[in-house]
Amino acid sequence: MTEKTRMAAPVAPALRWLTGLCLGALAGCGASGGGEDVAGEAASPPLRIGYSDWPGWVAWEIAREHGLFGQNGVAVELVWMDYVPSMDAFAAGALDAVAMTNGDALVSGATAQKPSTAILVNDYSFGNDMIVARSGISGVSDLVGRRVGVEMGFVDHLLLLHALDQSGIDPDEVEFVNIPTNEAPQALAAGGVDAIAAWQPASGQALKVVAGSQAIYTSAEAPGIIYDMLQVSRESLVARREDWLAVVRTWYDVVEYMSDPVNRDEMLSILAARVNLTPEEYEPLLSGTYILPLEEAVTVLTGAEELGFGSLAGSSRTVDRFNVEHGVYAVEEFQDSYIDPSLTLEVARERGLGATEE
Repeated sequence: MTEKTRMAAPVAPALRWLTGLCLGALAGCGASGGGEDVAGEAASPPLRIGYSDWPGWVAWEIAREHGLFGQNGVAVELVWMDYVPSMDAFAAGALDAVAMTNGDALVSGATAQKPSTAILVNDYSFGNDMIVARSGISGVSDLVGRRVGVEMGFVDHLLLLHALDQSGIDPDEVEFVNIPTNEAPQALAAGGVDAIAAWQPASGQALKVVAGSQAIYTSAEAPGIIYDMLQVSRESLVARREDWLAVVRTWYDVVEYMSDPVNRDEMLSILAARVNLTPEEYEPLLSGTYILPLEEAVTVLTGAEELGFGSLAGSSRTVDRFNVEHGVYAVEEFQDSYIDPSLTLEVARERGLGATEE
């Protein structure tokens, strides 16, 4: 959500998890070895994919556990890392692809000189990012004249600005207090601010520790403001397109598995085990993430900018302008080459969903 920019250069501040926060924060979430799923005697080396602690990315663990990469004829090594190190590794060429938000993909391209291409979109934040207010504040309109803690330049700063705009409130009517996301619950509990904007687990922690607090706005009210994707090296995509097509097929096998209620308990066990939580602890985190079905993902990947948050292009353009306005980088970065819907479209055609044009 970073969550969840999750937003700035991998070697700079303003990344969703730069503070080390993970959705499985109670588990420590340090970098650890990844699983390997090799398809027989593969002639090419395994594709190395970095993934980290966000439900739409932890879901790759299902592919590893069930051998789905091998079933689709591709050799893959999943490399489990903290978010920022995964982007550093990708920028250094140690990974062929990385799980990343649309905002951070732009930052990586602009500041780390590592332009990449989204070949699939996993999900969007659907409630994990929140504005949490103390008792007595019941809506965004009540923030006028109040102090709101937010880590400036991160995606929840963008979410906060969007919420204010939706309520017709000038940002100058609110006092912004720059607070690291992992410190936001304590600031709200101590009374230093009247509300915070934060992603899970900080947002959930604030709700637990601050009596009477409530979420007055969440990313569920701005679906598509934060997209989570698989970003692939453009060189690797050209050289090994068929292998990446198999990876996309594998992802939608995962999505089909997750959508079947019969698999619910096993799914939660797999995801929770990856971050050392119980299934009961993990379930609300997954519920705050909208895993995109294939047909909806096609719309998101191919939709025009005019669709706003309903398309990856529209969402990315909004984030791009936000990044420039807040000094993350100097010139707007987004261009069509940041999105390649062709592999997802091909899988959609294979599965009879009627996607006929790229």
